[in-house]
Amino acid sequence: MPSETVHTLWQTAAILIGRLIFAAVFLMAVIFKFTGMGATAGYIAAAGFPFPLFLAWCAALLEVVLVLCFLTGAFFSQAALVAAAYVLFLGFAFHGPSHWAGNQAEFGFFVDHFTFLAGLLFAAVHGPGRVLTLKLGSAS
Repeated sequence: MPSETVHTLWQTAAILIGRLIFAAVFLMAVIFKFTGMGATAGYIAAAGFPFPLFLAWCAALLEVVLVLCFLTGAFFSQAALVAAAYVLFLGFAFHGPSHWAGNQAEFGFFVDHFTFLAGLLFAAVHGPGRVLTLKLGSAS
């Protein structure tokens, strides 16, 4: 098999695995929300946000849409940018500097959001790949 073909297969596999990881992370988050919407609303309220139950449902619905976009590749770059903004917001709102004094592990959670953010931004630029992708919302 020519080296170009192997490289292309490796790239295709990496892109698909990345999309599955993005989808899995948001799927886990949405499952936690749907199985404990009250707990999610409580967490949102504890952070000082108004209308916590409404915001919990909004977050869950956004996460469902993100999962669908990452799995299908439809509106992929747009979804990755929305997810990046969402992850950045979550990092600061729930794990930002005001949380570090009480629990140093919060700093680690905060930093983790930035590694995820980096992956989402990279994905937004490079797109969903050519395999198993709906071409909705893509520039190509």
